Parts: sequence; structure tokens; C-alpha cells
Amino acid sequence: MAFTINRSKKKEPMSEINVTPFVDVMLVLLIIFMVTAPLLTVGVQVDLPESAADSLPDDQEPLTITINSKGEIFIQEHQVTFKKVVPKLLAISKNRTDTRIYVRGDKTINYGRVLEVMGRLSGAGFSKVALISEPYKN
Repeated sequence: MAFTINRSKKKEPMSEINVTPFVDVMLVLLIIFMVTAPLLTVGVQVDLPESAADSLPDDQEPLTITINSKGEIFIQEHQVTFKKVVPKLLAISKNRTDTRIYVRGDKTINYGRVLEVMGRLSGAGFSKVALISEPYKN
């Protein structure tokens, strides 16, 4: 009995898309972004004090003012002078004084410096100003 091989049949092109490699790549990217995203939120390095207070709910991206241990003031990651804090914030927030502003002050900084900045913000009409601290560790 002889077997014949029919070589005249051509293989049809496969019309299905293999999505397994695509899903693998997307899962790896998702993990990378989940790990690196918290690291991208802090721009200026400060040593925050600890507090047992609950965190505030975030409904929109807040502006962050940071006062480092040298007393220098930063809006997000850009250094500004004390006199230019309010004009810069008004420009960034498009003159909306209901914008949430977080003040991050190094725990070694004089408390009066933090109050000067917060008083300046309050005097300009910003009503949603909050202090940032580290969660209390037992």
C-alpha cells in the first residue's frame, strides 16, 4: 500500500490574530506603571511630620506647595519666592480660589514659616488649604 502526499494544496493564510503576546506586554506595562506611579508624585524631598488624622478625599488634582528644611518654597516642583506664591497660584488655578492646595512643610522648618505661607494663601482667598503629614507609625 503506497501513501501519496498531496503537495498541491497550499496552506491558507491564518486570519486569526494572536493576542497572547499583546496581553503579556500590556500586563508587564501595567505592573511597571503601578510600581513607578507613587514614586512620581513627590517632587521636592522633605521630611514630613507624622499625624493620626484621616486623609482627605481627592476629587481633582490638588496643587502642592512645599517648604523644605532651608525655608525655600516650591509650587509642585518649581521654586518660587514668597512674594510670587499667590500670583503663580492664581495663574495656575486660572483665578479659581476654590482649588485645593496642599502645604507640605519639612518637620525641621520653623512653624512660623509654614503659617506665613498659609496666611498668605488665606489672605488671597484660597479656602481649601490643607497640611500634608505622614501617617502615624506605632
